[in-house]
Amino acid sequence: MKRWSIALMILSGSIFLGCSKGTSHDHSVAVNTPQPNQMQPGPAQQQSSDMDRVPAYYATEPQADTLAPTLSPDNFWGNSRQAYDVAKKIPQTLAQLPCYCHCDIAHGHKSLQSCFVTEHADSCGICIGEALMAYQLEKQKVPMQEIRKRIIAAYGQGHNHQ
Repeated sequence: MKRWSIALMILSGSIFLGCSKGTSHDHSVAVNTPQPNQMQPGPAQQQSSDMDRVPAYYATEPQADTLAPTLSPDNFWGNSRQAYDVAKKIPQTLAQLPCYCHCDIAHGHKSLQSCFVTEHADSCGICIGEALMAYQLEKQKVPMQEIRKRIIAAYGQGHNHQ
């Protein structure tokens, strides 16, 4: 039983190291989908300003039926399961948040909500952390713009998560 607990603690800790561990983030990959309501720097600016760039997000609440459905939390365990559960509960909130693993460049994601449409978020501590933080703030009735501001302050603008 102790070995299982230790293995679980090690695995849980590795989730929060961030999505860049073991995942290739080729920042030279062009995003081939338009970024919803968010201006992006041109290709020449992307490499020099990646850490200061706010990733893509919906500036206004999208219609629920326009968002792709997120995966079932039943497919995951631990913090991943909690984050996928959050994505099911508050998809429109997550759609209005940037994801600081910069998957908008590497995977064409349109917002944090996009991370939970596939298994991407399962192995990304940034996606998981942002979703859980957003949910806690929403439960406290924090306005959407303030949630976004706090996510950007916690995960963006010069914070190195790689």
